[in-house]
Amino acid sequence: SFVKLTPAHLEVLNTLRAADPDASPQLARYLVLGGEQLLGTSLEPWFQSSDTIAVNEYGPTETVVGCCIYETRIANAGPVPIGGPIRGTRLYVLDRDLQPAPPGVPGELYIGGAGLARGYLDRPGVSAAAFVPDPYAAEFGEPGARLYRTGDRVRYLADGTLVFLGRIDRQIKLHGFRIELGEIEGVLGEHSA
Repeated sequence: SFVKLTPAHLEVLNTLRAADPDASPQLARYLVLGGEQLLGTSLEPWFQSSDTIAVNEYGPTETVVGCCIYETRIANAGPVPIGGPIRGTRLYVLDRDLQPAPPGVPGELYIGGAGLARGYLDRPGVSAAAFVPDPYAAEFGEPGARLYRTGDRVRYLADGTLVFLGRIDRQIKLHGFRIELGEIEGVLGEHSA
């Protein structure tokens, strides 16, 4: 009744189900997806003849992995929104000056709240760049709190729902794993050929 996987794995499952529908398991009541961008067309087979509820779950490892969720029963074309924060999480769409971006205007997603990591083990420089002081913490009675800079470009819809637009850097995700293209280029550059 509950399936949790990445969108890439969902595509594989959809392909297997299409090839042999009689051998496929019954459709799940809850389908929770995360780890990379989810496209609505991937959900279509799950909504055709069932009461499946799909949950698009967003959250980097540095915060609660499912700190932002969006629940749907409709398979629209295009990317599925990432939704809104879970309890104890604060989400900000900020510009380069750490000022809030108005609805509809893209900015970088910053995450604060109870699920925030302390930093990276034995990497103080990297931690200082990624975990920045929360300029809005006093409003929540948490002076000294920090925010995590996700590097993800997002925007708010008019109803307050967040939509993932991509990265502000060259990092990519493949099957839920982060890949730093610069690190790969560096290793390739060391090769004699």
